[in-house]
Amino acid sequence: MPTFKTLDDLPDVTGKRILLRVDLNVPVTDGKVSDTTRIERVRPTILELSDKCAKVILLAHFGRPKGKPVDDMSLSLIIPAIEEVLDRHVAFASDCIGEAAAEAVEKMNNGDILLMENTRFHAGEEKNDKDFTAALAANGDIFVNDAFSAAHRAHASTEGLAHHLPSYAGRTMQAELEALEKGLGNPTRPVVAIVGGAKVSTKIDLLQNLVKKVDALVIGGGMANTFVAAKGINVGKSLCEHDLADTARAIMAEAEKSGCEIVLPVDGVVAREFKAGADNEIVAIDAIPADAMMLDVGPKSVDAVNAWISKAHTLVWNGPLGAFEIEPFDAATVAAAKHAANCTTGGELVSVAGGGDTVSALNHAGVADDFTYVSTAGGAFLEWMEGKVLPGVEILTKQ
Repeated sequence: MPTFKTLDDLPDVTGKRILLRVDLNVPVTDGKVSDTTRIERVRPTILELSDKCAKVILLAHFGRPKGKPVDDMSLSLIIPAIEEVLDRHVAFASDCIGEAAAEAVEKMNNGDILLMENTRFHAGEEKNDKDFTAALAANGDIFVNDAFSAAHRAHASTEGLAHHLPSYAGRTMQAELEALEKGLGNPTRPVVAIVGGAKVSTKIDLLQNLVKKVDALVIGGGMANTFVAAKGINVGKSLCEHDLADTARAIMAEAEKSGCEIVLPVDGVVAREFKAGADNEIVAIDAIPADAMMLDVGPKSVDAVNAWISKAHTLVWNGPLGAFEIEPFDAATVAAAKHAANCTTGGELVSVAGGGDTVSALNHAGVADDFTYVSTAGGAFLEWMEGKVLPGVEILTKQ
């Protein structure tokens, strides 16, 4: 695993100005934060540095303001939620650079926490502009990156600052990278990956990377229909990208060459309409009626998935097996998730999961806390699974 410095490597930080990049891009409904998960994730790093008498200066983006101030994307809106999670006072600076930022930093006492205004209110953030980065760096002595979820972007506050200041990974970044290393970097074999979701087109790079790295690849969700159809089986009115049949066949050929077993559904739950409680039936995969669509994999398919989970020592999961948002088409995802959770809590399995729908699906199954690690990183998690270099991580390994 590439080495990087963590908070354990920090010198005495008493009185030091620490620029701490965090992910505070939280959902807000009616002016209130509706999910504080991301704030909770960075709490340990913030409090550790504050308790060590550092001056903790939080840098974050919020929404997509496109380089200009937007009132309803001001980070001032989420200060009450941050204060509640931290149980500490959090001061606010009306800008992240310039006079307002400098004055707010000047007023800080050791151990204080200061939130800077949205970094994306400046066009220089997403452009990784040198002058903007230098202006950010002027307020700090040390840079700590605790925002893995933004690490796939080479922005000023995620990558640029590491060229100016001694740089370290925060506790959340550290936990994420260690979990990912166990998942695909240097995993204990056998490794099984579960990849679901609606479309193959959004996950071609992912599938091409995984077939070279895992022992078995379970394909579920709407994606499975494309692979099944590519084998010449009629999938009725199921969601299917017929134009990607050649791509699916190429991925299956690459898997065979690499010794990776592709696990496709052998049966499915089909319905004529996509709504809760719709009339449905279980059919063999080659017996999908012409006027029906497959909305979940069937019980025999779940047995095959669970058999691989039982056999594996490492599981990487991205995407549900069926349309889990609507009952009864959540059955396969819930059953496999519960089995993976049992294997994990029993000490037989390292389970790493991530991606928006995956987190929702595991929460729906009530087992998110039983997995080894559940990433909230979304795009960064996906790009890591695709084998891509993440600039915000790469720069930390060069310090």
